[in-house]
Amino acid sequence: MSVFLQQLANALCVGSLYALLAIGYTMVYGVLRLINFAHGEIFMMAMYIVFYGIGLFMLPWYLGFFLTIVITALLGVLSERFAYRPLRNAPRISVLISAIGVSYFLQNLATVVFGGRPLTFPQVALFTDVIDLGGVKMQRLGILVPIIAAALLIALMFLIKKTRTGLAMRAVARSYDASRLMGIDLNRTIAVTFLIGSAMAGVGAIMWGMKYPQISPTVGSMPGIKCFIAAVLGGIGNTTGAVLGGLLLGFVEIMLVAVWPDLSGYRDAFAFVLLIVVLLVKPTGLLGEKATEKV
Repeated sequence: MSVFLQQLANALCVGSLYALLAIGYTMVYGVLRLINFAHGEIFMMAMYIVFYGIGLFMLPWYLGFFLTIVITALLGVLSERFAYRPLRNAPRISVLISAIGVSYFLQNLATVVFGGRPLTFPQVALFTDVIDLGGVKMQRLGILVPIIAAALLIALMFLIKKTRTGLAMRAVARSYDASRLMGIDLNRTIAVTFLIGSAMAGVGAIMWGMKYPQISPTVGSMPGIKCFIAAVLGGIGNTTGAVLGGLLLGFVEIMLVAVWPDLSGYRDAFAFVLLIVVLLVKPTGLLGEKATEKV
């Protein structure tokens, strides 16, 4: 039982990390119907910002974390302004190619500016200290990440359901043309969506770095793929579904490795297998809505 509880705690922590990233991913898709392939690279840039903010400029960790979230959010807005907005009325394939271009641009920019040598993410004792809960040993991060994910989900649901900005987001998600006719500022609403989604990537990067401290220009590739899979599992475009998909993905990965340790090298493959199964059985995801055909 203690071994099971230990693995369950690990699964909850990893799943919550995936959920943090998937929330930002699915927000952008929910409003723009755009698969933002640069989400993982924005995550990567956030890890570098923390490293240099705390290591080079000697900022206190809490100030470094705060500035990282702000800068990452602004980076998302800049990517929307220069890579996506000019293609607002272009075919969807053009926007998709632009998203892939932003991903490669940020990855190569990081290689040129920061170098390809792996770095170590700054560790903060508040998050990394190991605690013992009835025989289950885990980093304090394992408790904080689910709490942070739940708090952010509640805050986002309030924003989407109870505020004018959220109402505008829901209207834009339904129809660009109808929202313009209702007087909604389309550019501002989409920019706010990217702002929030990229800020979530910044939060996820900070938590991820505490658990997996290695930083490199390609560090965002696999987390970016995992958060996409988590968003699809939950029903891409559904914020609650993104959290559920992240938790499910973390649970499947950790538990399968716990049952069959020899398959630990294939841990990432489990995510793709789960994605294929869900797409075959329920293509819209666990909480996704069935798409309706436009006449």
